Amino acid sequence: MAESLIISVSGMRGVIGENLTPVIAAQYGCAFGTFLKETAGDGGRRLKVCIGRDSRVSGQMLLSAMTAGLCSVGVDVVDLGLVTTPCVGIMLRQLGCDGGIVITASHNPLPYNGIKLLLSNGMAPPAATAAKIKQAFLDGRAGYVDSVHCGTVSCNEETDRVHIEKVLATIDSKQIAVRRCRIVLDSVNGAGARVAKKLLAQLGCEVIAMNDEPTGLFAHGAEPIAANLADLCRRVRQEKADLGFAQDPDADRLAIVDENGVYIGEEYTLALAAMHIFASQKGTAAANLSTSRMIDDIAERAGAKVLRTPVGEAHVANAMIENRCVIGGEGNGGVIDLRVGPIRDSLVGMAMVLQLMAETGKSISGLVAEIGGYSMHKDKFSADAEQAREIMKRAAARFPKAIANTADGLRLDFPDAWIHLRTSNTEPVMRIIVEAKDEPAAKRYIQAVAEIRRSVLEGRSGGR
Repeated sequence: MAESLIISVSGMRGVIGENLTPVIAAQYGCAFGTFLKETAGDGGRRLKVCIGRDSRVSGQMLLSAMTAGLCSVGVDVVDLGLVTTPCVGIMLRQLGCDGGIVITASHNPLPYNGIKLLLSNGMAPPAATAAKIKQAFLDGRAGYVDSVHCGTVSCNEETDRVHIEKVLATIDSKQIAVRRCRIVLDSVNGAGARVAKKLLAQLGCEVIAMNDEPTGLFAHGAEPIAANLADLCRRVRQEKADLGFAQDPDADRLAIVDENGVYIGEEYTLALAAMHIFASQKGTAAANLSTSRMIDDIAERAGAKVLRTPVGEAHVANAMIENRCVIGGEGNGGVIDLRVGPIRDSLVGMAMVLQLMAETGKSISGLVAEIGGYSMHKDKFSADAEQAREIMKRAAARFPKAIANTADGLRLDFPDAWIHLRTSNTEPVMRIIVEAKDEPAAKRYIQAVAEIRRSVLEGRSGGR
């Protein structure tokens, strides 16, 4: 059975040739442009949107279709070409654009592509605004203009320079360069290699690049998780490198391999960044409900606190802006520094980790040992909306003494662990994360949730 097109706060995602076509993309461009014009409130000022894409083969097709849709309703387009997701967020503010678009399906597998919308602040629209844009698309709203007033298209090739300058302004590049780190970089044939190699070169690093050609034909699974990074781990050992960096296709996430060729996990990216920030700054952090307690431990040692938000970088970024947070992000390897932009950024993660190594003189494994850790398990499975609600209902009943948070699905907190159950914004699945103080405790909670899941998906009336 064909999957449905997904339209959410994360934009639009679908399968190319099945439910995401150039016609759909052009209509989505019309709807977004029309929405921007209707809400501009400045008497018909000419609007401008910048658009970039990751390396997926279908990206140019979707970019062209979205450009056509925007121009047809009188919105000018700045084509940034093949760039990372954080680059688009940075450039739309740099150029004073009224919105931005990223053609990417992020970590989704190759059959997918997507269209991510950004507002003039460089952030994804909040839920209420996203719902209005979605409705404009579903209603087929399109404020077409005549030939004289169609939007124009221009190109801008300054993205890498602007992005790197903003990242370098947040760190001591000379201090990092003294260490002359040897780094293996795996960019999974996505959009991140070009700008990452430029940044690392300016930081005095020797870079051994893997999968750096932006073909969009991924050498391994797109998500930077352990199962997909065995080759990177081997290469770090072979090259006697100081560490390995892995990006996802649109380069907003970063995973790290230590000097022994051990994948330390995405969760440590934000933890290490927070360790760097709290070593010299006072303030508050923000992280989503699916992020490890490691950041809470680091913040507590620094006399700081962590605000928890629903999953999604826009939620985290909004909390950061409202509370003037000094660091934030998500446990999927996404680090946000508002000095660079309100969006997850693998380059920010790289710079902060290298700065921490330079300041402490410690290796990645040494820093990880200092942070400590938990036993975390992540999984996903197919479940429709009704099944997902029932699973969460039964989980809450199974653990009545847990502290429950329903801001995004259901998070249950215990003294020794937490469980987060939620439906995905980007895939037709339900996600589960369990983190506990040790493996035996994690397994107990995993087993309990597995029993609930089986009882619901197999249609039994029990569940406890």
